[in-house]
Amino acid sequence: MATDALDASSDGIDMNTPATVIDSREVYRGAIFHVDDMTIGLTTNTGGLVRIRRQVLRHAPCVVMLVHDTTTDRYLIEREYRAGSDIFAYGLPAGLMDSGEDVETAALRELAEETGVVPTSRDALDIDHVGDYYSSEGMTDELAHIMVLHLDSWTHRDTHFDPDEHVESAWVDWDDLLSTRITASNSIIAIQHETIRRLRHESNRVS
Repeated sequence: MATDALDASSDGIDMNTPATVIDSREVYRGAIFHVDDMTIGLTTNTGGLVRIRRQVLRHAPCVVMLVHDTTTDRYLIEREYRAGSDIFAYGLPAGLMDSGEDVETAALRELAEETGVVPTSRDALDIDHVGDYYSSEGMTDELAHIMVLHLDSWTHRDTHFDPDEHVESAWVDWDDLLSTRITASNSIIAIQHETIRRLRHESNRVS
């Protein structure tokens, strides 16, 4: 097993014993996230304790959606300014989940708010739940719920942006989507999942 092989390379830390939080202080709070400065205790193989210090960016979970219009076989992309990369970045519809909100409700709310796209009914929507992945588990607890939404029928409503939110959106075909330089890892996960689905569909159609 992989665990046994990893245990053999141990530098003295027992990684089968959960870490403990010795101390945690909030050192920054902003409108969207806050930062905790933490002292963590790691147990040694001999029962001792090793202290390490980490800063963790606390962030609400989010949803990331690759949206597929099955009638026209097109996909929805967006463009907006991203401060982390300092570019007007291409990406997929995404957004933060509200407290107590389930994943599918959050996805459909964010899709409507950012793009105006609303499925005509639940029967017109098929969701592939790709998985739940940490955006950068070494520095933040943000968990991204990634999915592909297949829409057989949809309507368009007015968008609703925050005052400092500026987003463009457009439908593109599959080849255009693949040729667009998308740099967000969560978006790439969704696109790779859809790539596999399309390859399997094509293989089944040919056979």
